[in-house]
Amino acid sequence: MNTEMEMGKTEFNTKKVATVATAHGVHDTYTAFLPALLPVLIEKFTLTNTAAGFLSVFLQAPSLLQPLFGHLADRKNLRIITILAPAITGIAMSLLVVARGYGFLIVLLLLAGISSSALHAVSPGIGSYYSGKQLGKGMSFWMVGGELGRSLGPLLIVTSLEYLKLGRIPWLMLGGIITSVFLYRNLRFVSTITQKEQDQISWKSALSNMRHVMIPMTILLFARSLMTASLTIYLPTYLTSQGTSLWVSGASLTILQISGVIGTIFAGNLSDRYGRRVMLLISYITSPILIFLFVNTSGFLQIALLIFLGITAIAIGPVLLALVHENAIENRSFANGIFMAVSFLLNALAILIVGIVSDLVDLRFTFLIAAGLVPLGIPLIFLLPKSKRLLND
Repeated sequence: MNTEMEMGKTEFNTKKVATVATAHGVHDTYTAFLPALLPVLIEKFTLTNTAAGFLSVFLQAPSLLQPLFGHLADRKNLRIITILAPAITGIAMSLLVVARGYGFLIVLLLLAGISSSALHAVSPGIGSYYSGKQLGKGMSFWMVGGELGRSLGPLLIVTSLEYLKLGRIPWLMLGGIITSVFLYRNLRFVSTITQKEQDQISWKSALSNMRHVMIPMTILLFARSLMTASLTIYLPTYLTSQGTSLWVSGASLTILQISGVIGTIFAGNLSDRYGRRVMLLISYITSPILIFLFVNTSGFLQIALLIFLGITAIAIGPVLLALVHENAIENRSFANGIFMAVSFLLNALAILIVGIVSDLVDLRFTFLIAAGLVPLGIPLIFLLPKSKRLLND
């Protein structure tokens, strides 16, 4: 491990953590194009909600590779993944609007998905290392980057569609390319390696060591997966079906994500202080109530509920990540890869389920079903380990 990586073992390295968060933010700006583009793609290719949902699955299916990327990153320096991911994903996602067929869409989404899988497996390990003992704060930085990207992405693409010709949309890829150049200048000396060769453990042993965290967390993720899929993928489609314009529908997703950013800024820090389980309980109790209210209102009140949904439903990401990283110090990238793979896989499955159910009934009823499943995860919160920081205080 090089000298630069020896920095920040106990102190919070703001510059490095913020740089990794930047990579996450720009990358996720591009992947966030897809939900806002679904109404356009549905019309262009005459797709059902199920077929449209499959597009998101193709983007997320490569998440199954995340444990492999993470396992390798603990042993080999894969910083190049964090550096190149914004450019690769930016190119692929910027070309979606000029795709000439469903097959071309699949190829582009798989390419972006592989890039996304690699980034999400590798870069949080770098960020957590430079967070020192403030893992919750560090994961908040990382998640804020992603939430900002997912907030700006829908607004950027619908605004571009409003004012640019389709043939000019691919120029948006320049943002990702420029970001990768910036990342190379700032991350070219960091390392992702967490295990010295003589201390390496097998992936089976690492997986066994994670069982006490990952088993309850997997069930927790499943309980909220339909809700998050409904909100982050089908929200513009739902609002469009209710008579809302495409631009306002895309902007609503931005409102949701920006609210998630606000919540994310505080969630990790608060979990460092009051415990991860407390923050999870707040989210799992309040989110389903807000969903029920959201589908039964309209206008300004609906916007207000989206704000609170972002704060409570979207913001627990850094809390979950902090739990994973603080319980897998010696193999953070692998543990992160497992968590991300499980999360993305469940989300992809949830997207399909939401699409199928909404084709059979409607999106409103599907949102209600999704909200009703969230409280099932509450008992599992108490099976998660307490924050190690709190135990040491």
